[in-house]
Amino acid sequence: MTHVLYLHGFLSSPQSVKAQATRAWFKTHHPDVTLHTPQLSNYPAKVKAQLLDLLDAQPAIREGGLKVIGSSMGGFLATWLVESFGGKAVLVNPAVAPYELLKDFLGKHVNPYSGEEFELVADDMQFLRDLDSAEIRQPESYHVMLQTGDETLDYREAKQKYKASALVVEEGGDHSFTNYESHLPAIATFLLGN
Repeated sequence: MTHVLYLHGFLSSPQSVKAQATRAWFKTHHPDVTLHTPQLSNYPAKVKAQLLDLLDAQPAIREGGLKVIGSSMGGFLATWLVESFGGKAVLVNPAVAPYELLKDFLGKHVNPYSGEEFELVADDMQFLRDLDSAEIRQPESYHVMLQTGDETLDYREAKQKYKASALVVEEGGDHSFTNYESHLPAIATFLLGN
């Protein structure tokens, strides 16, 4: 049994369109893969411990190297995991410096999927900064998917950070990554090596 970890973005959930599409595709095309889609905490201070606890509780996720799909903030977290523990990651419109972006979002929020109310505070930015992988040590471990029409993140930041990695840069699109499902075969090939 192979394990793949899917990490959603900020203000998202395992119920997101991409997470659901990923789950359905793997179930149909790779029933031998167990897809893990944890509900990540809305609190940056809790996410590191949550991911470490998940890896401790389910060591099979790390067997043979991590295999992670990360969208937006999930891409930032996937990078931290792979840089820390090894493995491979597919990053979909990844956040490069969320501690800079989210400074403009301090205050109260409601997760549209879970309905959870939470508050981002300035200290949360330091928790995220501590997870930053300033240098990508093994660029071949990443397959990075970017769309130039991303209205939330500047795709050029990720293009620069992951310049030595496998890059797919599509004109247009948006932050959700238009036509994501059509890339799932390539995502599986990269992560599973077949």
